[in-house]
Formats: sequence, C-alpha cells, structure tokens
Amino acid sequence: MTADAPTTPTPSAEGPRTRSVSLDVLRVVAILGVVAIHVFAGIVNNQAIRGSGTWWAATIIDVGNVWVIPVFVMVSGALLLGPRAHAAGPAVFYRKRLLRLGPAFVAWQLFYIIVVRLVMSHQQLTLIQILGLVADAQSYTHLYFLWLIVGLYLVAPVLAAFLAAGGPRRAVILAASLLAFTFSVVALSGLSGLYGDPHPIALNALTQWMPYVGYFVAGWALRSVVLDLRWTLLTAVITAVLLAETIWQFADLSRPALLQAISPTTYIGAIVGIASIGVFVVGQSLFARVRLRARASRMLAQLSDAAFGVFLVHFFFLVLGIILLPWLNAARSSNLAVAFAMWASIVVVSFAVSLGARRVPGLRRFF
Repeated sequence: MTADAPTTPTPSAEGPRTRSVSLDVLRVVAILGVVAIHVFAGIVNNQAIRGSGTWWAATIIDVGNVWVIPVFVMVSGALLLGPRAHAAGPAVFYRKRLLRLGPAFVAWQLFYIIVVRLVMSHQQLTLIQILGLVADAQSYTHLYFLWLIVGLYLVAPVLAAFLAAGGPRRAVILAASLLAFTFSVVALSGLSGLYGDPHPIALNALTQWMPYVGYFVAGWALRSVVLDLRWTLLTAVITAVLLAETIWQFADLSRPALLQAISPTTYIGAIVGIASIGVFVVGQSLFARVRLRARASRMLAQLSDAAFGVFLVHFFFLVLGIILLPWLNAARSSNLAVAFAMWASIVVVSFAVSLGARRVPGLRRFF
C-alpha cells in the first residue's frame, strides 16, 4: 500500500495551525449523521412496520451512520495530540480546554434536565434521580459525549508526551493495541452473556472516555495518511461492506448470536470500529488534496466549528417539534418523507443557531 504526503502539513509547536479540509469535512458530515440517527430512530424503533421498505431505508440511514462518534473522537485526536497543542505544558492545555468546554459542559446539562426533562417533557424526577442521571452521564440522551470528551482531554497531555517521543510507528502501535484491547473487552462481555454468565460493561460519567482512547490515538496516528486513488477506492469498498454487514447484523433477527456477542453493533464493537477507521482514512484521502477558495474555506471552517453547537442543541429542536406538533412524532415514526423533512429542518435550524450564537461573545462560550 502506498500513501501520498498529506495536503495539509502537520501542525508543529511553532506557528499557527493550518486548517485541514478533510477534518473539517469529516466533522460536518459526522454531525449530519448524528442528527439522522436521532431522527430516523423513530422509524427504526417502530415494530409495526419492521421489515417494510420504509423501515429498511431508515435502518440503512440510522445504522449506516454508526461511525459518527468514533470519527468525531478521531478528529479530536488528530487535532489535540500534536506537539503544538501541548507546547506550553499541561496547565495551559487544561486551562484552554476548561475555558472552551467548561461553560457548555455545565450549562447544557442543566438545560436538558430542567428545560427539556422537567418543563417540556413533564418528567417527575427527584433530586436523587437527577443526580443519578448525571452520575451515569445520562442527563440527556446525547450528553454522555461531554463526559467522554472531558475524559479524553484529561489524558491528552500524557498521551501526547508519549507519542511525541516515539514517532509515527509508536502512534500506530499504541492505537492498534488500545483498540484491540477495547474490542476484546467488549467481546468477552458479550461471550459471557451468551454462555449464561453475564458481565455487562457499565460505563458512568467517570468512565465514558475509556473505550474511546484507541480512537483518540488512531486519529493522530492516521492524520497524515493519504492513499492513492486505487487504495482509496479499495478502502471505501471494504468500509461499505463492513457497514452493510453492520446493518444486516442489526436488522436480521436470526443473526448469529455468536457474531453479535463478539462484535455488537455499537460504537465500540470490532466491525464498527474498523469501519469507522475506514471512513476516517477514506475521508482523509479524498479531501486532503482539495484546494478551496478562500471564501469556501472560511465557510467550511465555520460549519465545522459550529458542529459542536449543533450536537448540543439539535435534540432540543427534535423534542420541541414533537411537543408543538403532536402528530409529528407519529408521522416521523412511519413516514420516510416526514423524517427527511424533520432531519433537514433540524439541521438547518441547529446550524443557524450555532453559527449565530458563535458570533455573540457571551453566547459563543456555550456553543
């Protein structure tokens, strides 16, 4: 296999960081996939239409985007594990990350608990139950990701120091070792359950990050990999096959129990993990050579930077739409066109809010 030099130089400890078109594109496409998963889940979970053409289309969209969270983590690793991010030492790194993530980390958990759960959804929760949700990183469906990212930020300086002393080979070996360990732990848990002695993996707020360290390091290890056209196409085909297998595995009720135990259709299953790496490498290879005009480059950078805000706010608009238009939930759970329209609307509104908020000094800290 051959690899060309990356289009965007790896940031060094000196000088400003150059934007990576490929990483920006991956982040924007990934957030579109996140919203799709949450919208089309209404059809996927509708047992009354399971097996229909509508159900299969929604399942392909939903499960076919299972790579989005691993790729988000890999993009973060590609950006945060280099020498430049840690040139001033761990204290400066932590301070910058705390100022960037801290306000959003606290505010959005309070927002989803108070506004979405208690006020909008009328959930009757005691203080103990609320604290339990926070401890389990379940203040709302998608907000476990905040705990995941905080954990990875905490270990980033240690990982960066180790990687800086060993070069590309060390990064690849470490990423492969961590991923193999994670996939093995998942497989052992699945096999124990399959053979009557269940030991499920239970992640909480303090451990959400642990299964994703391998992806984090893989993002840095693979940041400069740009395959030639032949290998890009081959990798894309293999990735598509793995994603198709994941869709079949999820959809087929008669799927082999052993396969599901060894490699479940989750973000930390082996097949999903390999497919996610494939998406990252193909995205890198396709877009690393792209040269954008200044205006297009700025627009892409703005959309990429707004993706985090979209991740945070989109579920609010999903719930709001269902509450304001009660028929919408039933319609989006059985009608593909309605689900598409809802997805597009939420994407547009969420990006508009995130982009707008990032222009306001007081609000940009929360997006």
